[in-house]
Amino acid sequence: MEWFSDLVNWFFTGDPIELIPLGDWIAAIVDWVVDNFRWIFQAIRVPISQMLNGIESFLQWLSPSIFLTVLGLLAWQFGGRGLAILSIIAMVLVAMIGAWAESMTTLSLVITAVVLCMAVGLPLGIASARSDRVESFIRPVLDAMQTLPAFVYLVPVVMLFGTGKVPGVIVTFVFAVPPLIRLTNIGIRQVSSEAIEAALAFGSTPRQMLWDVQVPLAMPTILAGVNQAIMLALSMVVIASLIAVEGLGQMVNRGIGRLDVGLAATGGIGIVLMAIVLDRLTQAIGNPPKDGLTWRERGPIGLIGSLRGDRRNPAEV
Repeated sequence: MEWFSDLVNWFFTGDPIELIPLGDWIAAIVDWVVDNFRWIFQAIRVPISQMLNGIESFLQWLSPSIFLTVLGLLAWQFGGRGLAILSIIAMVLVAMIGAWAESMTTLSLVITAVVLCMAVGLPLGIASARSDRVESFIRPVLDAMQTLPAFVYLVPVVMLFGTGKVPGVIVTFVFAVPPLIRLTNIGIRQVSSEAIEAALAFGSTPRQMLWDVQVPLAMPTILAGVNQAIMLALSMVVIASLIAVEGLGQMVNRGIGRLDVGLAATGGIGIVLMAIVLDRLTQAIGNPPKDGLTWRERGPIGLIGSLRGDRRNPAEV
């Protein structure tokens, strides 16, 4: 009963106690996993490394003129000419401050992490929306993932995966995936009961109900979750630079270490400009202009269609 007397003593005096050695338990669990299952995590590292290196090599090889052209066309298609001009100007500014190569490295890390978020987050969000039991199990896990300080993720990730870009992708994925799971769950659950009843009246199967009714109607909310995952991934690149992840975050980290305000500011401004472009683009995809036109009738695709004479009049839509 020594623990009880220590607890009573703490209750009246406030003397520090440690009756539950939580830190020792967690350290022992991590050490056991590393000793017995490290090969599994190294096997997971291989496909992520191949995808990340492939995306980064492609972006670094791609001519800036081609990159800006494709970016401008995508922004024009989904968000209009204003967004296209804004996106091009923002990325040109990134190049002008001398951070183009680093921005491509950071963009490859963000793309890889967001692809992993979608591959894991969308199925988990759909599963939690279709089952209250799954949601009750996932919710406390998501709460813990969103409230733990980002630095806490670094130690177990480094022990399991080592240092470098791939562990940076893993820690970014863990940090960015909870909003996507939550918003996918919320979006599907908030589909109106009238739409569900109408689909049931027409004899929809559960699979048809999900993919033909619930997911399309929840798509704006799901895309908002993708947007939040992208923003959190960009916010994580600076912390991930502490485990030797290159890119704009490394510029900020080196600037802090050398007390070089200019270098840190350059990296930070590059991250901000990339965040603005990605945020506006994903918002435009999730909330298209309400001009009565389909996506095929807007932007460069709509322009090509109008030149061919097959674009519909908005009044006829």
